[in-house]
Amino acid sequence: MRVTIVGLGLIGGSFEKASLKAGHEVVSCHHGDKTGFEDSELILVCLPPESIVPWIDERRSLFRPGTVIVDICGIKRKICQEVAAIPKNGWTFVGGHPMAGREVSGYANSKADLFVGASMIITPDDSVPLSVIEMLKGYFESVGFHRTVVTTPENHDEMIAFTSQLCHVIATAYARDPKVVEAIGYSAGSYANMTRVATQNADIWSALYASNRDALVPVLDRFIARLSDFRAALATDNVTAMKQMIDEGTAAKKHELASK
Repeated sequence: MRVTIVGLGLIGGSFEKASLKAGHEVVSCHHGDKTGFEDSELILVCLPPESIVPWIDERRSLFRPGTVIVDICGIKRKICQEVAAIPKNGWTFVGGHPMAGREVSGYANSKADLFVGASMIITPDDSVPLSVIEMLKGYFESVGFHRTVVTTPENHDEMIAFTSQLCHVIATAYARDPKVVEAIGYSAGSYANMTRVATQNADIWSALYASNRDALVPVLDRFIARLSDFRAALATDNVTAMKQMIDEGTAAKKHELASK
């Protein structure tokens, strides 16, 4: 398959390397490139959130009929709604989000095996043919993804607020504690795991949070309430309540692991 990768940061670079390793013909484009993608069957737009729709809109007449365009962005409703309003001459758009990444950014940190074992999420609308969905599943499997989840932009954003954005907010809050400068020599895997994604790109992640505000705020509210419950039990020496909360968390995690 002839694949164009637009944007050569961590994710775009990893798609480039994984696609080449899988035997696909790859065309790599930078943000301002206006040619090179006309004959591609699949175009992956791996740009910052605010650049995705303008890039597609400015080149809409250059895409050939039958081309499938997938954006690679952590929010879906806003992107999908705006691209849906763009006139199309036979090309198809599908929202996408790879559930893979690293705590570092840039092409130098991209890896051909970044997506191995990961999940790819796509959010096609009702106009997207089943043949396109099957083609995308095949491509994403070829570059290492373990599964492709098909859902709606609305469900995507609600779930990502919980599984991704909340984790990044927690890591940021954790890393802002004054004790972090003294952590060397006192930390193990739990500390490393909790703070790994604290080194996030402020411009990109603040834009993602803001665009998903209505989904993220309720998730934060529920998390804060659970923290407050534990704090209250600890402050009043309510060991029974603490044990119950720990047991509930353990049971929920075991259930999740058993369902994989």
